[in-house]
Amino acid sequence: MTTDVAIIANGGANIASLRIALDRLGASSELTSDPAALRRAPRVILPGVGAAADAMDRLRALNLVELIRTLPQPVLGICLGMQLLFESSEEGETSCLGVIPARVRKFPTRDGLPVPHMGWNRLTPRCQSPLLRGLDDAPHMYFVHSYAAPVGPSTLATSEYGAEFSAVVQCRNFLGTQFHPERSSRAGSRVLANFLELQ
Repeated sequence: MTTDVAIIANGGANIASLRIALDRLGASSELTSDPAALRRAPRVILPGVGAAADAMDRLRALNLVELIRTLPQPVLGICLGMQLLFESSEEGETSCLGVIPARVRKFPTRDGLPVPHMGWNRLTPRCQSPLLRGLDDAPHMYFVHSYAAPVGPSTLATSEYGAEFSAVVQCRNFLGTQFHPERSSRAGSRVLANFLELQ
């Protein structure tokens, strides 16, 4: 059977809900850390829940860092997986995959805005993108994160929590969502469906 998506087995806690969401879209998925399986998959997802340093340590232990950086097919980072696409993170002073030349930083402490940022928040698209096709003008997505990526040339959409941050990014064939599409109802399902159509 052909696999539509290879999900990198990096210890992410959102794997079960992600696979269920993909299954509902009629997509077959394979959870794997095998380099050959990742190379031949038409699409790859880098999920993530937890700490950046721990996630990068696991990728290094699996000898996947350089492999991920050089994958030619569409790659989608979700939540921490998106943050790992960046050059570095303040979380544990971590060197990440370096696909996007910017630094992920912790939300500053602000009155009335607890960290982590957790719950539904509005997405503001900044440009046209196949990943965001078919969404409402300002859809709500589900976020759970303490660190956020800055707005920059790779930003496709933003959200705001005290300050604006990157909620969707793209650099070449690498894409990322800070929110969890698998937990974001119909809008999130649309994002995953759009990803499945990317070649």
